[in-house]
Amino acid sequence: MVLVSLRWLGAVLLLLIFAHKLLVRDWGKLRRNLATLVLMGVLGFTAFNALFYIAAHTTSGLNMGIIQGAIPVFVLIGAFIIYRTTVSPLQIMGVVLTIIGVSMVASAGNLQRLTSLTLNQGDYLMILACLLAAGYTLALRRFTSVSPLSVLSVIALSAFMTSLPLSVVEFLLGNLQWPTAKGWIIVALITFFPSFLAQIFFIQGVAAIGPGRAGIFVNLVPIFASVLAVSILNEPFKAYHGIALVLVLGGIWLSEQNNKGVTGIH
Repeated sequence: MVLVSLRWLGAVLLLLIFAHKLLVRDWGKLRRNLATLVLMGVLGFTAFNALFYIAAHTTSGLNMGIIQGAIPVFVLIGAFIIYRTTVSPLQIMGVVLTIIGVSMVASAGNLQRLTSLTLNQGDYLMILACLLAAGYTLALRRFTSVSPLSVLSVIALSAFMTSLPLSVVEFLLGNLQWPTAKGWIIVALITFFPSFLAQIFFIQGVAAIGPGRAGIFVNLVPIFASVLAVSILNEPFKAYHGIALVLVLGGIWLSEQNNKGVTGIH
C-alpha cells in the first residue's frame, strides 16, 4: 500500500509541474464532473492497484495473467450496454485470439494447465479489479474535450488521497515496508512510466478510438512484460513467447479491420 501511495504522490507532483496551467484552463469543465473523476481515481487507480497486489498473496501468477485478459471483454460488454457501441464478429474473434495469447504466456506454453485451474479468494479479487479497470476505461469517454493532463491530475490526486488510509491500516497491522535504496528506484520508475506516461497515452487513446477498441490493447501488457523480462532480467525466450506475441498482435489487427480509417468515439 505504501507503493500505491508513493506512485500516485509522484504522479501528482509531476502533473503539478507539467499540467498546472492546463488544469486552471479546464477547471470549469472538470468541476462539473468532479464526483465522477474522484470515483475514477478511487476505484480505477487506488482500489484496482490494492486489489491487484493483495490478490497476488492468495493466487498464482498464472491465474492473475489469465484473468487480466478479461479486461477487454468487460470493456466491450460495457461499451455495448452503456454506449450502444457496435461489437463486430471480427472484434469478438480478435479478443478471443488475444486472450489465447495471454493464456499462452501465463501458462508458459502449456495450455493443458488451464484445465486444472480453480478459483480462490485471490481470483475473485482479480475479477473485481478487472471490472474496476474496465469501468475506468469506459468512464474516460466523458472527458474527451479536455486535456488528458488535466483529467489525470484530478484522478491521480484522488488516488493518492484515498490510498493514504490503506497505508495507515498497513502500518497499524505491522506490515508496512518502507522502500530501500533500490525500492526508491522502483518507485521512481513506476511513477514515471505506468503512473504518468502510460496513463496519459491511454487517455488519449480512448479519446481517439473509443473505449471498446482501446480496451483490447490491454492484452499487450503481459506480452510486453515477457519481452522486458527476456531483455532486462535475462529470462530465457521460449517459443510460446513468440506464439503469444503473434496471437495478441493478430487479434488486435483482426479486431481493427472494421475500423480502418475510422477515428473518434463510436
